[in-house]
Amino acid sequence: MTDQKNIRNIAIIAHVDHGKTTLVDEMLKQGGIYRENQAVVDRVMDSGDLERERGITILAKNTAVHYKGTKINIVDTPGHADFGGEVERILKMVNGVLLLVDAAEGPMPQTRFVLQKALELGHKVIVVVNKIDRLDARVEEVMDEVLELLLDLNATDEQFESPTLFCSARQGIASYSPNETGVNLDPLFDTIVNYIPAPEGDPTAPMQMLVSSIDYNDYVGRIGIGRVERGTVRVNQEVAICDYHDPSHSAKGKIVALYEFDGLGKNPIQEAGAGEIVAFSGMADITIGRTICAPEQVEPLPFVKISDPTIEMTFSVNDSPFAGKEGKYVTSRNLRDRLQRELLKDVSLHVTEQGTDAFNVAGRGEMHISILIETMRREGYEFQVSTPRVLTKVIDGKVCEPIERMVADVPEASMGSVIEKMGRRKGDLLSMNPVGSRYRLEFLVPSRGLFGYRSEFLTDTRGEGIMSSVLDSYAPVKGEIERRKTGSLVAFESGEACTYGLFNAQERGVLFIGPGTQVYAGMVVGICSRNEDMTVNVCKKKQLTNMRAAGADDALRLTSPRQMSLEQCLEFLADDELLEVTPQSLRIRKRELDHAARMRQMMKQRNNQ
Repeated sequence: MTDQKNIRNIAIIAHVDHGKTTLVDEMLKQGGIYRENQAVVDRVMDSGDLERERGITILAKNTAVHYKGTKINIVDTPGHADFGGEVERILKMVNGVLLLVDAAEGPMPQTRFVLQKALELGHKVIVVVNKIDRLDARVEEVMDEVLELLLDLNATDEQFESPTLFCSARQGIASYSPNETGVNLDPLFDTIVNYIPAPEGDPTAPMQMLVSSIDYNDYVGRIGIGRVERGTVRVNQEVAICDYHDPSHSAKGKIVALYEFDGLGKNPIQEAGAGEIVAFSGMADITIGRTICAPEQVEPLPFVKISDPTIEMTFSVNDSPFAGKEGKYVTSRNLRDRLQRELLKDVSLHVTEQGTDAFNVAGRGEMHISILIETMRREGYEFQVSTPRVLTKVIDGKVCEPIERMVADVPEASMGSVIEKMGRRKGDLLSMNPVGSRYRLEFLVPSRGLFGYRSEFLTDTRGEGIMSSVLDSYAPVKGEIERRKTGSLVAFESGEACTYGLFNAQERGVLFIGPGTQVYAGMVVGICSRNEDMTVNVCKKKQLTNMRAAGADDALRLTSPRQMSLEQCLEFLADDELLEVTPQSLRIRKRELDHAARMRQMMKQRNNQ
C-alpha cells in the first residue's frame, strides 16, 4: 500500500489535438514502465480502434507512473465537447490538473470548458505550453491569452499564479523557460510532486469511496473506478452502496477483486488506502455517482450532476427491402440490449423506448452519437437512424434551444464566406482577432445551425480552416434555419444500377453509387442540383433494337460517385429521410419508399400550408 504522502492524482485537460495523449506516452516512457527492449506503441492510451483511426480520445483512461518514490496517478481525458460528461466526473478523482495549451493555437473553447470545471472544484493548475517546437509557435502571446482566460473565469490569486512549463510532448522534453531547451520531462515531474498536494482523507476513518467511472469486462462484468476518500478498502470487504441524489437507494455489496493502476495495466492488490485511485469488481449494478461505504457509517458523497443531452436521434429496426442481409443483430431485442449495455458505461447518454421497434437516443452532440453508431455497426448491428434533432428546454415560460460557442481559425481569404454562412445559420459574431496570417472568429450559434456545416466549412476554407464548438448556454429559439439547398435523387425501381441509367441520372446532380450497386425503390442515390427531390431510374437499360447499337455503350463516361462518411450522411439527411446503417453499407432512404404514397403526402402538406 502506497503511503498517502507519496501519491499525486492529476488529470490532463486540454482542447482536441493539443497533445494530451502524446504527453502521457512520454511520461510513461520516462516513468520507466517499459522494459529496455520492449516495443513501444504511439498514443498507447487510445486503445479503441475508433480512437486510433480518428486520433481522438473518447473514454478517459487511467494510468500511473513512479517518479523518485512518488506514485503519480494520471487520468487522460477526452478533449471533445461531446465527451464532456467524461471530463466532469474525472475531475472529482484528482487534486490538480495539467492544463495543456498548444503554443500556436492558444486556448480554445474546450480549454475554457474544462478549465472552468477544474477551477470550480478548487484544483491547483499547472499550465503546460506544448508544441513549442512548432514553426508558428507564439509562446509569449499564448501565455497572455492563458492569463486572460484565468482572469475571465474568476480564478483565485493562487490559481492565477500557477506555474508554467514549456514542453514538446513529441520530443519528450520540458523546461521552466521558453528560451531553454529541455533534456527530458523531469521539470514537469518535479513540478507535479512539489506543487500538487497529496490527497486528503483520514486513513483511520470508516471506508468511503465515490465511483467516478465505469469499465466493463466480459469476464467480471462491471468494474467501478474511483478514489478512496477515507479509510482503507480491502478485498472481500462487505460494503453498503448509497446515492446522494437518490436517498431511497440502499444496497449491500462485496468487493470481490481490487486493482491498482500501474503503467498500462491493472495489478491486483489486497488493500488500498485513502487517496488511491483503484478499480474494483463484484457488484453487478454499480453505477457512476454511487458511493460505497463501510456499513457502520453510511454517508453518500455529492456528485457532479452530468449536463443534460442537447441532441437526439431515433434508432429503429431496419425495415428496408435489404433488411437482414448484412447484419448479424437485426431485431428490436438485439437493439434494446445493446443500447442498455451502452448506458452501463456512458452516463451522458439517455435512451427512451418509442413503441416496440424504435428508441430515442439523446447525447451531448453529433459526434457523441455518431461514435456510438459506428461502434455498433462494427459489432455487426443493423438499424436505421433519423435526422439529429436539438432538445429544447422551457426557461421562464419561453422555449429555449442550446447555443454553442464556435471558434473558427481561418485564412484571411475565406473569412467573408464563413461570416456570411454563419449569419444565415443565425450565428452572432462575437470577436475577430488576427492570429499570425490567419483570423480567429468567435460566434454564438444555435446547435441546430451547426448541423451539416462542417463539410461546407472545409469547402469554404479549402481544407485549411479549423473549427470547434462547445455548449455555451440556452437562449430563446431563433426562427427557421435553412438546412439544405439541394434535393435528393431517388431511385424509382428496385434492381441493379447500370451504366446507361446512371449516365442519364448524373446530368441531374451528383451520384452516390456506381454501376452494379443493388438499389431499391425509394433509396436516395445522389444529390439533386435543384432544390427539390427528383425520381430517377438508375436501373434502366438501353433498348437494343438494332444490332449495330450494341457497342455504343462504351462511349458513356461516368463521373466517379461521391463516397460519404457516416457524419456526412447524418448531416445530409432531410427530415423525411432515414439512414440505413449496416456493417457493410450506409444507405440513405426516404421514410416512405412508395413513390405514389410520397407524392400524395407532398400534395397533402402543400394543401395544409
